[in-house]
Amino acid sequence: MKYIITGATGHLGGHIFQELDKLVPSSDITAAVHTVSKAKHLEETGAKVVGIDFFSEDSLVSAFRDQDVLIYVPSKSHDSFSRVSELENVINAAQKAQVGHILAMGFIADQVNNPFALSAFYGYLPRRLAESNLSYTIVRNALYADPLIPYLPELVERKNVIYPMKDQALSFISLADSSKAFAKVASSKDLLTNGRIYTLTQDRNYTMPQLAEVLSKVANAPIGYQPVTLEEFAQIYNEGNEGHMLASMYDAGGRGLLNEVSDDYQKIMGHPATDLFDFLESQRDE
Repeated sequence: MKYIITGATGHLGGHIFQELDKLVPSSDITAAVHTVSKAKHLEETGAKVVGIDFFSEDSLVSAFRDQDVLIYVPSKSHDSFSRVSELENVINAAQKAQVGHILAMGFIADQVNNPFALSAFYGYLPRRLAESNLSYTIVRNALYADPLIPYLPELVERKNVIYPMKDQALSFISLADSSKAFAKVASSKDLLTNGRIYTLTQDRNYTMPQLAEVLSKVANAPIGYQPVTLEEFAQIYNEGNEGHMLASMYDAGGRGLLNEVSDDYQKIMGHPATDLFDFLESQRDE
């Protein structure tokens, strides 16, 4: 089996590469990257590295040709239109290259009434793949727990979680657990089922007081819950013009649209995803 991973030098793509490399020969993996010079460490494993441009059909068709499994991790963007355009190019190229199967990254913010700025893309993804003639599987992630680690000092200083979440809960998964599940699905014929959609979450979700309690234990400092408004949150965290996108995600959360809990991780891996407290503790100790 031949595997190609887009975004193989990115956060999730890089983790998936490392995990897949443990399960299949390196020579069977191709890392598709935007900047080849940043992927020398991947090439040193014995994997192949190819440069791709999501908006150049020729580069995509060339990269995808003779690949059995395309692991599609979307590039980072702040609007659904850019990602939908990228997806269209990926699907068209995969069809022309006759890719065997697409394993695509989804997100739990894909409901039709979800106000998250990228919700339209995540809702479009399964529908578009379903109408294509491609064999596909989707892995939907919950929110990544990893950003809570660098955020913890600010929360200690503020003495409060400030997410505008009202009384609703959030579900999490770590990048490490997500990538392990991606690699396992990609390399297992019984899991890589056409039309199957998996949802990766820990075994429970957290209201903001519950999240604050976990963070307090990890930081060994008192952290409560005092939400700001969506507008204030967008202003506070507008670095890189990401304020609106981040606020829209917590708008979705405050409507109860990011609280999904699934046992799919257990079904894939044979054990539960890492508990939030245990994950944060392990990261703090490193």
